[in-house]
Amino acid sequence: MNDLWNQIHLCWTWLTASSQWHGDDGIPHRLLQHLWYSGVSFLCAALIGLALGLLVGHTGRGGFLAISLANVARAIPTFGLILIIVIIDFSITPVLVALVALAVPPVLVNTFEGVRGVDPEAKDAARGVGMTGWGVLWRAELPMALPLILLGLRTAAIQVVATATVAAYPGFGGFGRYIIDGLATNDYQLVIGGTVLVVLLALIVQLIFAGLRRLVVSPGLLGSARST
Repeated sequence: MNDLWNQIHLCWTWLTASSQWHGDDGIPHRLLQHLWYSGVSFLCAALIGLALGLLVGHTGRGGFLAISLANVARAIPTFGLILIIVIIDFSITPVLVALVALAVPPVLVNTFEGVRGVDPEAKDAARGVGMTGWGVLWRAELPMALPLILLGLRTAAIQVVATATVAAYPGFGGFGRYIIDGLATNDYQLVIGGTVLVVLLALIVQLIFAGLRRLVVSPGLLGSARST
């Protein structure tokens, strides 16, 4: 118990020190870096995953291939992927590529499953009122698949925020800089502080998606989405 309180005290002392809130190594600057890495990667992954998931879910074609590729991408270690690409191109590109590869699968799979799982009777009813194929997708399938789609986006966002710490390994910034530097110098206060910041950011992302779900998902579908 004493060790726990000591760690809490170390973390609080580090977080509240005025020196941590100024300069290039300060928390605000590292936060912006972390958000930039995470935001760009998540946006690219969301665009790719949503586009493919909606397409194969709506048409019913290529679903097996898309899911298989997504599962293969899940099996690739993000850290290992970064190291491989860094050898070729020592820039921020490897980090972004690895984070996108990490985030695409949950978005793609959940979008595909959400659209594919829409009640066929609802699709038939939409076609019966004169909707075209794309009209059925945007006005019937997509709204009904939103709970699963948002779950995939939420999972991807949290994974990206947590894994963006690896950007510090090849020499870039973000909250991972505190963890990598702390481990290199045996400064465990720095390690604990950086870890807490990453956890807090992930929790904020979780809360944002919880609020977004209540805002955009039809009340009639919220009950079925509570388990997510």
